[in-house]
Amino acid sequence: MSEMITADLVDLDLSADTKEAAARALAERMIAQGRVTDLDGFLADVAAREAQMPTGLDGGIGIPHCRSEHVTEPTLAFGRSADGIDFGAPDGPADLIFLIAAPAGADDAHLTILSSLARQLMDEDFKAALRTATDAEATAALIRGDEPEPTPEPDPEPSAEPESRPEPTAGPEPTPEPETAPAAPAAKFKIVAVTSCPTGIAHTYMAAESLEKAGRDAGDAEVVVETQGSAGFTRLAPEVIAGADGVIFAHDVPVREKDRFAGKPTVDVGVKAGINRPAELIGEVRDKAARGETMSGAASATPVDRAGDAGDGYGTKLRKWLMSGVSYMVPFVAAGGLLIALGFAIGGYTINKAPSVAEHFVWTQTDSWAALLFQVGSVAFAFLVPVLAGFIAYGMADRPGLVPGFVGGSIALTINAGFLGGLAAGLIAGGVVMAIQKVNVPPVLRGIMPVVVIPLISSAVVGFLMFLVIGKPIASLQRALTDWLNSLSGANAIILGIILGLMMCFDLGGPLNKVAYAFAVGGLANPTEGSLKVMAAVMAAGMVPPLAMALATTVRGRLFTKTERENGKAAWVLGASFITEGAIPFAAADPLRVIPASMAGGAVTGALSMAFGCTLRAPHGGIFVVPLIGNPFLYLIAVAAGVCVSTALVVILKGMRKPAPEGGADGAGDATAQKGEEPKIPVAA
Repeated sequence: MSEMITADLVDLDLSADTKEAAARALAERMIAQGRVTDLDGFLADVAAREAQMPTGLDGGIGIPHCRSEHVTEPTLAFGRSADGIDFGAPDGPADLIFLIAAPAGADDAHLTILSSLARQLMDEDFKAALRTATDAEATAALIRGDEPEPTPEPDPEPSAEPESRPEPTAGPEPTPEPETAPAAPAAKFKIVAVTSCPTGIAHTYMAAESLEKAGRDAGDAEVVVETQGSAGFTRLAPEVIAGADGVIFAHDVPVREKDRFAGKPTVDVGVKAGINRPAELIGEVRDKAARGETMSGAASATPVDRAGDAGDGYGTKLRKWLMSGVSYMVPFVAAGGLLIALGFAIGGYTINKAPSVAEHFVWTQTDSWAALLFQVGSVAFAFLVPVLAGFIAYGMADRPGLVPGFVGGSIALTINAGFLGGLAAGLIAGGVVMAIQKVNVPPVLRGIMPVVVIPLISSAVVGFLMFLVIGKPIASLQRALTDWLNSLSGANAIILGIILGLMMCFDLGGPLNKVAYAFAVGGLANPTEGSLKVMAAVMAAGMVPPLAMALATTVRGRLFTKTERENGKAAWVLGASFITEGAIPFAAADPLRVIPASMAGGAVTGALSMAFGCTLRAPHGGIFVVPLIGNPFLYLIAVAAGVCVSTALVVILKGMRKPAPEGGADGAGDATAQKGEEPKIPVAA
């Protein structure tokens, strides 16, 4: 910690009144010490982390933090505010603010040191000392954990002759009292816990310390925590998990290797609950153990209640399940669809009638290579619906949901239920598995439940329902949808294009964007004229936001921060490649101007693409698949029109605001430009 904070990184009179201003004031100290290279870029990363989850904690603490490529070495800055600053904590403003900066490639040792600070913040004496400190150097030493200099003790005075002590007089021997065996200590209630957060630096370790401390305070509970942070994680020993009476998951990212804890009473909450109410969580897991509830069979939880984060509503959980399936499906769509597109580009649209390359392949013939690409792509594309269904079920019920989900998705293909059948099969499979998991089974059978019993029973139930009950109605609905798309013309087609364009640009890769994209891709499984028009409109609209932001930063650069102008250069390539996420940094910094402008341009492009009758056989690729587009010249005009509309609107809207200095068009607020910390799938997602 000695290299991470010095007196120059301490501000005992922080005058900022917002969290953005506080982060900027402390970050400027880091800039002065050479710890940060780009102020706006670093603040954008801090804001992106803050957007994921507020960093305010109960007890008057704010811990803005991030990992950033603009940080040269792990650094900690501390500020104390007299009036308090709102960091989103339930109990009010924070007066102790720690800005934690870690390099993008910080090593384990440095992250471990940062995590030790997070644990210190759970110590009331430590916080009290920070609130009364008057000297920056002493404050930095306190945070570093420096040992105080020992005070030399005075030499002892020479002593006179030792005092004489009276010899003890002999007396009657005391009667020994009968010894009683000490009472055996009551067995402690043993809990294992997992804590994790998106960055894995602060909340992860604070929740761990809070839970461990609550266990010690309870006296009759023992909590052992596995922290799954940025520095990796050390697995709890199997015997420790086996001997536990209950499990607590306090996490904001998925728990790794969750199956290790199956069969235990489990409380599943967000990481902040682990920090703010650890004693309550210990009480909850005790109650579940007393009622005999386990992770493989929670007696009081419905299938919907068991999945998703604590506090999520049914709609939110359903969205997460569906997005889980779509996100795993996308690589199959991209690989299979582009291979098919290349096959068409090389061999023409009759290449789908070529014989199997396993039986007929001529190395010197172009058509053979085109057929190879097409057939490999077709095989990959055939996994689309089973993967969608399998990973929807996985999102609901973890690994036990995979087998019935894939089986249900394959049946959906067999009965021509298509994309809609895959959605239904995934939800049914996940629900069936979760229902089976509610059944309490003898401990001796728990080992074979996820491997044999659950896949067997759930696959049989899902197969029965898909073949004999709901499969045919869904197949009829799929045919009706296909016929409707094929019948669209004129105003109806334009209206559909507007709706799809708005959906693609509303959340720039969020749920609505994915729904529109999945709707379009689903039509490619059995392509028709209508489904090819939909695919073209969706891709065209998804290209608009990043291209518009790139153009806006070029023609009116003074309206954007330096970081945004740099992002604008990358947005040209991202937009041209149909990666809508290229507009996210701009939308995060200024959503009220960027998102409406993007939606307007997307709606124009979607409407024009449908009106022009443009078609597309590839699910991805942007301008690189223009040769596969029907009416390519008109298609490019549709994209250009939408880009111009969005650019004009965002320039007008930004020009109407109050001018601000170069450091940021909106001051510290523009530091909210997002640079996502988690990997994103490069699709209009």
